[in-house]
Amino acid sequence: MNGPQPLREIRALVVDDEAPARQRLHDLLSRDAQIGGIDECANGSVAVEMIKNDRPDLVFLDVRMPGLSGFDVVEAIGADAMPLTIFVTAYDKHAIRAFEANALDYLLKPFSDERFETALARVKARLEDKDLRAFGRQLLELASKSSVPDERWDRLVVKSGGTTRFVRIADIDWIEAAGMYVNLHVGGKELLYRAGLQEIADKLDPQRFVRVHRSAIVNIDSIVQLEPISHGEFEVVLKNGSRSRVSRNYRMELERLLGQSL
Repeated sequence: MNGPQPLREIRALVVDDEAPARQRLHDLLSRDAQIGGIDECANGSVAVEMIKNDRPDLVFLDVRMPGLSGFDVVEAIGADAMPLTIFVTAYDKHAIRAFEANALDYLLKPFSDERFETALARVKARLEDKDLRAFGRQLLELASKSSVPDERWDRLVVKSGGTTRFVRIADIDWIEAAGMYVNLHVGGKELLYRAGLQEIADKLDPQRFVRVHRSAIVNIDSIVQLEPISHGEFEVVLKNGSRSRVSRNYRMELERLLGQSL
């Protein structure tokens, strides 16, 4: 019988202009047998070059540094091209920008060993998931040349009333356009989220969320009933009492998701 598969080695890069901060992360990382290499640098410019040339699996990235900040580094590389990134900051106000920059997590200085372990565990889970997706993509390419769907969001970071909220996508009942932004309807409350409706639609699970109108997306699990209006149009009634019209242009999409005709 085959023995257990060896754990994937993780190559980490620590970016911080303060030597004690780099040393603390280095010490914590070196305790983990799965960490296969630890590189360090003290400024954003060098970090950009190291990320481009060395392609680490994981980056611990300080937000405030002389010259290029952590966010400048992400902009220089491109958020989609960044390795898994954990921002390290002394200011919790940077949390929302960290997640907007596709960060996997962020550590608020001073952080505990336990908080670090939580962040590293998320990294390992995400890397394992990426490996599985890559393997699946190879099989699909061999079989049908099909591509793997883009990664979907599982939460949103929403700044509202001076606080930063973490909203699970599954908890959203419906989303409506609000000018350039959208209103998230979650548990009977409305939260303004600064993104366009189409931008959000592209990141939602199409088996759970369906566009019912040019200005509305609903969670299929939140629909209680459909009420006919006229001329082939319906109104969805959600479990929180909200209503939204299903226009004829989007009726077929709802029927596809339900697997039956309306």
